[in-house]
Amino acid sequence: MKEIKPISNINTIVRMPGSKSITHRALIAAALADGESLLRSFLRCEDTLYTLDALREMGVRIEPEGDDVRVAGTGGRSTGQSEKKEIFLGNSGTSYRLLLSIGALAGKEFTFAGTPRMYERPVRDLVSALNGLGADISYLDREGYPPVGIKTKVLKGGKVDLAGNISSQYISSLLLAGPYTTEGIEIRITGGLVSRPYVDLTLDVMKSFGIEATHEDYQRFVVAPGKKYIPRAFTIEGDVSSASYFWGAAAVTGGTVITENIYPMTTVQGDIGFLDVLEEMGCSVGRSGDNVIVKGGGLRGVETDMGSMPDVVPTLAAIALFAEGRTVIRNVHHLRYKESDRIKDTAQELRRIGGRIEELEDGLVIHGGDILSGADIDPHKDHRLAMSLAVAGLRVPGIRITDERCVDKSFPSFWEMWERLTD
Repeated sequence: MKEIKPISNINTIVRMPGSKSITHRALIAAALADGESLLRSFLRCEDTLYTLDALREMGVRIEPEGDDVRVAGTGGRSTGQSEKKEIFLGNSGTSYRLLLSIGALAGKEFTFAGTPRMYERPVRDLVSALNGLGADISYLDREGYPPVGIKTKVLKGGKVDLAGNISSQYISSLLLAGPYTTEGIEIRITGGLVSRPYVDLTLDVMKSFGIEATHEDYQRFVVAPGKKYIPRAFTIEGDVSSASYFWGAAAVTGGTVITENIYPMTTVQGDIGFLDVLEEMGCSVGRSGDNVIVKGGGLRGVETDMGSMPDVVPTLAAIALFAEGRTVIRNVHHLRYKESDRIKDTAQELRRIGGRIEELEDGLVIHGGDILSGADIDPHKDHRLAMSLAVAGLRVPGIRITDERCVDKSFPSFWEMWERLTD
């Protein structure tokens, strides 16, 4: 159990570790590249290590070198075992979804397994799309959910319709595998597209490794066949989602935090838009080439569509407790399918410390300015809940977070860095 120490003011500099989202995608592109790649500033956390270990099980040679990782790409060729293998992916939804398409490329037989929570996270649309492109994937328990079995010999490719309102990771998964299908892939999106910046992130990593996918207003994506990812040295930039907790620390204490290894002018990480929300709430924000400066001010509530940056919703909810007026967060229904039901569980835990929270089907309403008190907080095995509730603990004495090591999923050094705020 981790007790958070309140602090009246902060003035500090923190260097952010590599992006989890970019690390996943770069690992996959490097594994499929025809030759050896070096991934610099590799983020070692629970989720990325699931992806790394899964690729090793698929026959890719990956070796750590200090803070870097060297990947001997297979060029998309089938290597390794002939027997059926189980790939265990814990509760890393990103690993599970992105790797489903890669598993279908491998020409081997796999079982994709995970934790009980993983078995509550839907994959129907992705599995249906892959089967429509020539895969042979079946459900091993409940229809539409993990675990699944993969027996694909060749992933042919072709045209497929895919709903965009459940998870952008379905699209990213198909895009990453697209160059290695025999016919290429054309994805036609039905309905709205959630978390569009994560698709941009995928396209950006693919381009960095030599594959340029095209799209028409995010409604039609095309990946041509016949090309392979080009091996290269690739540096992984800092994680903007992880930076949000430290920006939140500045916001609620009225202090100043400088986050280094964040590139606000060039990054395609969608959570960089959170800086605009903080400015609207009353913070002062400075942006330069490789860092961000956030200084807290008098906070006021906002109404905002967080569909493009869902991972920072718990951070915003924690900050909103200390804002004047109400904060309305909308268009994040897909948060119900994350490590926890991130809408329901965020509301529940903020109420535990005295917050007045309304739960919407697709978001939250937080009424700021109420009297809050300490309590033992359950993050529901969700790393983002644990870290966002630490933000509230900087102002509210007596907040203790159970299962504090759940942060290892994305940010193993979080508590060590958080302690520096109060040094």
